Amino acid sequence: MSLFSRWKRRPFHFKLSSPAIKAAAKQERKEIASTSAPCYSKAVMSSSSSSALETEIFQYIDVHQSDFIEDLKEWVAVESDSVQPHLRKEVIRMMVLAAEKLAVLGATVNLVNLGSHQLPDGQDLPLPPVILGELGKDPQNPTVCFYGHVDVQPAKKEDGWKTDPYTLTEINGNLYGRGATDNKGPVLAWINAVETFRALKLAMPVNFKFVIEGMEEAGSLGLEKLLEEESQCFFSDVDYIVISDNLWLSKKKPALTYGSRGNACFSVEVECGDKDLHSGTFGGIIHEPMTDLIALLDSLVDPTGRIQIPGIYDSIAALTEEERKLYESIEFDLEEHKNNSGVKKFLYGTKEEILLHLWRYPSLSIHGIEGAFHEPGIKTVIPAKVVGKFSIRQVPHMDLSVVKQQVVEHLEGVFSKRNSPNKLKVSMPLGAKPWLADVNDPLYKAARRAIKTVFGEDPDFIRDGSTIPVARMFQTVTQKSVMMFPIGAADDGEHSQNEKISRHSYIEGTKVFAAFFLEISKLHHHLHELSSMQTNN
Repeated sequence: MSLFSRWKRRPFHFKLSSPAIKAAAKQERKEIASTSAPCYSKAVMSSSSSSALETEIFQYIDVHQSDFIEDLKEWVAVESDSVQPHLRKEVIRMMVLAAEKLAVLGATVNLVNLGSHQLPDGQDLPLPPVILGELGKDPQNPTVCFYGHVDVQPAKKEDGWKTDPYTLTEINGNLYGRGATDNKGPVLAWINAVETFRALKLAMPVNFKFVIEGMEEAGSLGLEKLLEEESQCFFSDVDYIVISDNLWLSKKKPALTYGSRGNACFSVEVECGDKDLHSGTFGGIIHEPMTDLIALLDSLVDPTGRIQIPGIYDSIAALTEEERKLYESIEFDLEEHKNNSGVKKFLYGTKEEILLHLWRYPSLSIHGIEGAFHEPGIKTVIPAKVVGKFSIRQVPHMDLSVVKQQVVEHLEGVFSKRNSPNKLKVSMPLGAKPWLADVNDPLYKAARRAIKTVFGEDPDFIRDGSTIPVARMFQTVTQKSVMMFPIGAADDGEHSQNEKISRHSYIEGTKVFAAFFLEISKLHHHLHELSSMQTNN
């Protein structure tokens, strides 16, 4: 009986523990270990022995890079598109494939059944299971939990792909395929790093836990509830959480992400009656909803990009000198960014100002108007109801409920001055909070050292102007340290045609994860020793 069919028959979850799976895992571990070196009994060693260990690990990864790429090719071939209902079976197949990969490493793996969800047409569709995996329980070691996803965005060759999106194809050192960088490549790079320690018979420097889902591209349905249920169980002994599901800011320079903006989405509705009216019959004698709406939208932001809602900037923390210095050292090509966008001019002229307004300050964008005529040609109608759509990307210390109140009060104030008899309704259908981490946290210190070891330079410390709900979700629910640790370059094209990850990023990313395991172990033990000394004193 296949693993997939077993999952379908179980109502809740199961462990990958069948004799067949165990036997296959044992055999593969034997094959992996055939090139092994002597076992190191301690993960924390002197700097010289640590350097020799890193060299040995990196050599193994270089020698086996073709195997790692074949693994990625196998994963990319699965059309695990979570957006399209007819491909849900492929997503579930991908989850089973990932679970089997972890089982081969010797991990205890649970595929947790999340039930189903209802589509707009009323159809019930099963949610893919979430993988909760665990490898190692040494109480002396820190426990690092890795989050990733193996579902992908839709892709068709006729959409403009140079190659088949589900056939991993290497061209000029780049590995093209849907999911190559978002997020199958980084997930496999982490697993490859763990596999390297097993193959070389090295003592694991950390305990590993894995959370891998198959609905990230469709809103991570069911994930937050599962995290809450497991907060006192699966996550009880977790020290650190690492997420690798974003990109560097540069094409070449590595980066660590420590923050993202939230997003508050608003609808502002203006209605004059229950039917559209002819502009020849009623134009000039009524208060038109579209005129009111345009005035309301025009009041939100000025020509310099500054939001005009009173109080919206009040809670934003002042920029410190230490933080400003982070922006000065970041590698960012302003002209290239402008050319990629297709615009002629930005609102700001320096790298620092651009990045500050992308990451650290709120922005307001107007997205569209529902109910207005938008087809080709002319239709001389006065719409009875129009709905404007806009959003505010908010930053840390901005309270969602306060932002909503400020927006409503501002729009109601502008509307009242127009003396319009029309009905106004303002709502906030979606609100996601920002996320911010401490760059001085041990996670970031260890990752910085690992990047320095592998790439020979310090990383950029960056934020993301968009919203990364999963980082905030993990931080809020588990109350653990969370870090975003990307390995893909800025031009990888996640969600776009011709998505890719370079061979260099994939292989060096595997190395940097392995180096990170050593660094976070050393730093964690050092901090533990300091804490013990202070307690004794």
